[in-house]
Amino acid sequence: MSYLHLFETFILIHIIFGAPGLISFWVPVIGKKGSRIHKLWGKAFVGMMLVTASCAVAMSTMSIIDPVASHPELMHIEEFADPVLIRGIFGWMMLYLAILTINLTWYGWLCIRNREHHARNRNWFNMALQVILFVASANCAIQGVLISQPMMIGISMVGFATVGTNLWFMLRTAPGPLEWLTEHIKALVGTGISVYTAFFAFGAVRFIPELALAPALWAIPLVTGLTLIIYHQRQVTRPLRRARAVRAT
Repeated sequence: MSYLHLFETFILIHIIFGAPGLISFWVPVIGKKGSRIHKLWGKAFVGMMLVTASCAVAMSTMSIIDPVASHPELMHIEEFADPVLIRGIFGWMMLYLAILTINLTWYGWLCIRNREHHARNRNWFNMALQVILFVASANCAIQGVLISQPMMIGISMVGFATVGTNLWFMLRTAPGPLEWLTEHIKALVGTGISVYTAFFAFGAVRFIPELALAPALWAIPLVTGLTLIIYHQRQVTRPLRRARAVRAT
């Protein structure tokens, strides 16, 4: 199997799991929380995102090793006909987004599985994922500086924020009664932000290459996702806030 054929095999698996994953994301987001459908589609989303992101890790690694052999079609697009740029965007930045997706998906899954056993969130793999994401975020920012791509620097801030908020929750000895749920929402909606960002950015290269690195395009999933996180976190904590208000009166 040639280098390009191996790369295209990862792309095929990436699409097979990623496309339904993008759709399944909306079922637990829109549907009734805690319902059988929510749990079923949520598990499907987690599984598909882990496979999708793992393929992205392989694809990005191949793009770092040999950007031209992995993306020969980009050499005919004026905006991307540069191996250094391809390695930066499709290699280092894609690797960072893939690690971010794995981190958020696994962390969000553990938050709900360990809701009654918070200390289990501090297992070695979950802690290692925070270190790996921090390194990937720093590298993405550094590579962005080296090739003069501010977008890579900006998007890396999401990784730093993710590591910081994840550790803030994981290292607490006695989190609040619903913090596991708000963290679950943050993480898995964050997974959706990461995947849709990659879908918009890397998909745009195929159809509208001049918009692939446009900040406005990247802002769509980020703004949508943050709005969903804030809305759903407020919805699930509303009864608790009301009870506190009643006790305060």
